Amino acid sequence: MPRRRRSSGLPLVGVAAVAIACLVCAPLGLSRWSSAPASLGPPSSLVPAWQAPFLTAYLALRQGSLTVPAGDPSIQTSIEVEPGESAGEVVDRLAEAGVVSDPLLLKTYLRYRGLDVGIEAGRYAVDGGQTLEEIAAALQSAADSRYTLVVPEGWRREQIAQAIGSLDLEFSPADFLTATRRKPPWDVGGGVESLEGFLFPDSYRLDPRWSSERVVQLMLDTFQRRVDGELREGFSKQGLSLLEAVTLASIVEREAILPEERPLIASVFLNRLAQRMKLQADPTVQYALGFQPDGGWWKSPLAIDDLAVTSPYNTYLVGGLPPGPIANPGLDSLQAVADPAVTTYYYFRAACDGSGAHLFAATFEEHSRNACP
Repeated sequence: MPRRRRSSGLPLVGVAAVAIACLVCAPLGLSRWSSAPASLGPPSSLVPAWQAPFLTAYLALRQGSLTVPAGDPSIQTSIEVEPGESAGEVVDRLAEAGVVSDPLLLKTYLRYRGLDVGIEAGRYAVDGGQTLEEIAAALQSAADSRYTLVVPEGWRREQIAQAIGSLDLEFSPADFLTATRRKPPWDVGGGVESLEGFLFPDSYRLDPRWSSERVVQLMLDTFQRRVDGELREGFSKQGLSLLEAVTLASIVEREAILPEERPLIASVFLNRLAQRMKLQADPTVQYALGFQPDGGWWKSPLAIDDLAVTSPYNTYLVGGLPPGPIANPGLDSLQAVADPAVTTYYYFRAACDGSGAHLFAATFEEHSRNACP
């Protein structure tokens, strides 16, 4: 894709740099701007002459901050730059993600080097352990898709394994499944035999030399970081262990089409659990049925006979939650379980208009009236 010149949000950077230069750098003499630190090099020819002294003075003072971790070293993210998006907007998003703790400094550096106009649309993998100079360089070329693993919300671990098979890595999908066929490394409040549900959905930039165990650990570390104390406190308020909460969130993830319905769907299942009603959730049956002849993992629509499949995951036959998660839920579904809507609903079904919306009901009679003609 051709490169597009973008504004780096320089008016904001320029005002800040002028203020700093006037208050702090004046004793140095702005006439000395041409003696920039050797590591910076001269300013880009794209920088207006009147800006150059202030950018140089600011970066000279902050030079040490360019060569230390830019943000939280534990945060790794993939950012999708849209066509026409400015460098300043990209930097602001990196700051929101925790990858960059000083967005003003990065914007100034990009502008000084003329790199703010070299960010093209595409996917970029960065992490808080990189320096600002390294992040600036990384933003000049989109990440190599051969080593970027994208895990959408609601995938089961076999689907993740399939995606790994399309990457140029040194381990196989089977190696990944073996590495995930073990208990979580923390107390989750129950016994499970795989890491299903705890492989946090995200975009992961991988080193092709990494082992399957290291990739799995990266996903577990991401889960630990994203599922924070506030979320876990919310699970406890609902009377759920971590395992139960993640299991329920995985069902919500597979049921919800519209994001705003997640808290409603969570409330239905929590209400049913409180009344010892069977969950009767189609995704649990789909999980039990497994891989299908058409190459998919989630059979849809289900046949009447499918609802009778013998499995501890069939919530039409077995009461309570299934033994473990049926997929890997995203943050929104986990949040819906931690803070569900307060309703009297016990039923929901898909609306008949194809919108993806659901119709909710407090009684079976109302639920029956919601059926499609």
